[in-house]
Amino acid sequence: MKRAVFLDRDGVLNEVILRDGQPHSPIHLAEFRIVFGAKDALTALRRAGYLLIVATNQPDVARQIQSQCIVEIMHERLMAHLPLDDIQVCYHDDHHQCDCRKPRPGLLLRAAQQWGISLSESYMIGDRSKDLEAGRRAGCKTVLLRYPYNESHAVAADYRAASLLEATAWILGSRPQQEAPLRRSAAAALSLGAAYRLGRM
Repeated sequence: MKRAVFLDRDGVLNEVILRDGQPHSPIHLAEFRIVFGAKDALTALRRAGYLLIVATNQPDVARQIQSQCIVEIMHERLMAHLPLDDIQVCYHDDHHQCDCRKPRPGLLLRAAQQWGISLSESYMIGDRSKDLEAGRRAGCKTVLLRYPYNESHAVAADYRAASLLEATAWILGSRPQQEAPLRRSAAAALSLGAAYRLGRM
């Protein structure tokens, strides 16, 4: 079976919009910016043989704050600029009690069935407890991306990373009996992540 890295969207692949210190999804296309290092990180994961699948809650559509059309354009941009295989979206809000809204694992389970994925050999990367809970319920290992807006939250994770590049380095480094090219990819990703955090890039 195939392995995958599942990725939340906001705060993982694109920058969040902070209002009063709280993260929000971008509403306008002009606000939609892919995070630094995303393409390098995902390219390294792709070379290691992972499927790359976005699993995102977009409840602002149900709340009539955002249009589904704009969300789909944003996802077209992600697909055009990053080596993604699929984007799984939940447009519901909490009161819909759907199976696909994280922290429920429906998006991951659906993707696993569609793509033939071994969830126990897969990972979920997110910036919120809902992301990681969905990953745990699906049977994946979990990675939390640490930001000022979530540092005070008690979130259980298999690993905590300061960037998507660092998360990628950990995933590649945790594989048993890696081949040398994959080890080099992990080292390169970690080096880039360290340079970014130190303000060298």
